[in-house]
Amino acid sequence: MRVITRLWAAGGSVRVALLVLVAVTVLAVAGPALAPQDPLAQDAAAALQEPSLAHLLGTDYLGRDVLSRLFAGAPSSLLSAVAAALIGLLLGAVPGALSAFSPKAAEWLSLRVVDALLALPFILFAIVFAALLGNGLVQATLAIGILLAPGFFRIARATTLRVRDSQYIDAATYLGASAWWVLRRHVWRQVGPNLIVATVSALGGALLAVASLTFLGIGVQPPAPTWGGMLSSDLGYLSQRPWGPLAPALAIIVTVGALNLVADASRDAFGADAPTPKKEAARV
Repeated sequence: MRVITRLWAAGGSVRVALLVLVAVTVLAVAGPALAPQDPLAQDAAAALQEPSLAHLLGTDYLGRDVLSRLFAGAPSSLLSAVAAALIGLLLGAVPGALSAFSPKAAEWLSLRVVDALLALPFILFAIVFAALLGNGLVQATLAIGILLAPGFFRIARATTLRVRDSQYIDAATYLGASAWWVLRRHVWRQVGPNLIVATVSALGGALLAVASLTFLGIGVQPPAPTWGGMLSSDLGYLSQRPWGPLAPALAIIVTVGALNLVADASRDAFGADAPTPKKEAARV
């Protein structure tokens, strides 16, 4: 609660970002229930209509209500981004912290694995992953999480190394404390704030990655609505409906911008000084 209070006091832009994220959270939980019409219902006679009272954001090339599809596509787009960020956190933070206390051979091996993941081209890796395990949202989410993990690994490792060299950690080690005990009692409370900020920052990159994959037809297959899939289908009808891609594009841009604003404000609120994985997220 104290952190929320600090974030709210950070300024007007952060307050707007928090309100946007509250609205996005509601859409992620209850988007399909809030849809005014059936997002899959087709009406060829009403295809490519302009915004009206019957269709506030118009209709797509099959006559489906755009607002309803935007609401119904929110859970798959947003929740998969959250799941990908959490997968990256789990796969990266724990090994990153443990690597600071590992033997030299294990430390060298973990660093080489991270370097290899950083060198992987994202789109190619996601396509291969989908080809091996099936073209589904779970597989796409797992692929994104794996490629977000190196950013969390570096943050957890850098903070742990700084704490590990402290005198009280040396004293605990000399008294027989195990590496896991030191991590649990002393390291996580130092690493935690940085990881929270990194997770919020990585959510924006994960959402962009999910939208990119669904734009390419990887993850969720039509006619199921997703923000990236809506953007892809609308681009084919720009001459008849030039404003078509605006709604899903704005949904993605506003959500990612709000997450980045909150991440920057959270860094000050938590007093976190480690870099966030923005470069890794941007690469994704």
